[in-house]
Amino acid sequence: MTTSGVRKLPAGFGRLWTAQTVSSLGDGVSHAALPLIALTLTREPMALAVVTAAGTLPWLLFGVVGGALVDRWDRRRTMWVADAVRAVLLVIPAAAAALDALSIPLLAAVAFLLGLGGLFFDTAATAYLPDLLGRGPALLERANSRLRGAQTAMSGFAGPPAGSALLALGRAVPLIADAVSFMLSALLVRSLPALPRPVPEVRESLLRQARAGASYVFRDRVLLGLALRPAVGNVAFIAVETVLALFAHDRLGIDTYGFGLLLTAEATGGLLGAGIASHLGRRLGTGTALTCTAAVEGLAILGLASASNPYVAGPALAVCGAAMGATMVLGPSLRQAMVPAHLMGRVASTSRMLAMCAAPIGAFLGGWLATAYNLRTPLYAAAALLLAMTAVTASMTSNRRVEAALRAAAPADGPDHPAANDPTQVTAPNSL
Repeated sequence: MTTSGVRKLPAGFGRLWTAQTVSSLGDGVSHAALPLIALTLTREPMALAVVTAAGTLPWLLFGVVGGALVDRWDRRRTMWVADAVRAVLLVIPAAAAALDALSIPLLAAVAFLLGLGGLFFDTAATAYLPDLLGRGPALLERANSRLRGAQTAMSGFAGPPAGSALLALGRAVPLIADAVSFMLSALLVRSLPALPRPVPEVRESLLRQARAGASYVFRDRVLLGLALRPAVGNVAFIAVETVLALFAHDRLGIDTYGFGLLLTAEATGGLLGAGIASHLGRRLGTGTALTCTAAVEGLAILGLASASNPYVAGPALAVCGAAMGATMVLGPSLRQAMVPAHLMGRVASTSRMLAMCAAPIGAFLGGWLATAYNLRTPLYAAAALLLAMTAVTASMTSNRRVEAALRAAAPADGPDHPAANDPTQVTAPNSL
């Protein structure tokens, strides 16, 4: 994928970037604060796993149907309404914290509803971006690199230390900060241009449309490979995340502020990885680059598992973050370039559903291994899973398959392509 002749990003992208940057800052605050808030209520790994898993359950229950709804609804409106609802929702645990009525079940319930809002927002945003920019791979890589870089900087650099600091002022404070970020994001998204839906309304059941989107993913080797990587990866990463706060405190001797800095180390790598993703794709080819970043993730988690102090754990997380940052630019950009507009919401939600459905497995796996064995065992298991996944999916997203898929998808952008105007004409791109 080359960047020659790439047109400028439109003005609307700047507002979308600003909205996601603001929201990511709030996410970074809560990402550091929520595990620490949960730790003030319990020291049981399985209880912590319940809170972590609750936020991913909406994808298991509503993932594909949510994508079908996004393909029917106005995508801009879906985004700002989801953010506004999440802002109001966060007032509930903030009030409970102020009244000293916070509990693990309440945190789990709020996490579930926040995850449901995230399902609709993320799916709509993924589908809205190629509608706004077009489906040129190079332009999508530029846009996703900027979005991912801002997300990493805010949720990684600025957010975690701020979350730890705000938590010192009271358990309600970081929750209110996240609510404010969602509301600001909603206002910015509402100002974006309203783009027409790719196809007119059709008389077809929601479930049939959902099945068509899922079938499109499973019938194409490249899309399936792109979906399997984050699915298996989430089992591993959520297993690590479930015990990371406890591991950092008990095994690395890190205090509350230090935990925020540890997450910042991961974000440092993520920012670098997002910035060099396009270069890696051009240098190695997108398929090879994705295989290399997956292998690096597994090796980095292996280094984290063997760490006995923060001076080893920090660089290991930074390397893992760099590989993840590059993957999260290259993978979505490739998917957005391949998939027709009228299927984008369903394909994106199916892929994300596979990843998010794997997350509860990772959460409970991490909690069980830590309880049955020790805090290092989930990390070693995660490294083994990541390396095995790399070997299995390498051929599915090889350079040869990626190039063939992009060539096959190119005619689908034209208005005369039969599938562009008839959602019942669902055929997967050619796969070798």
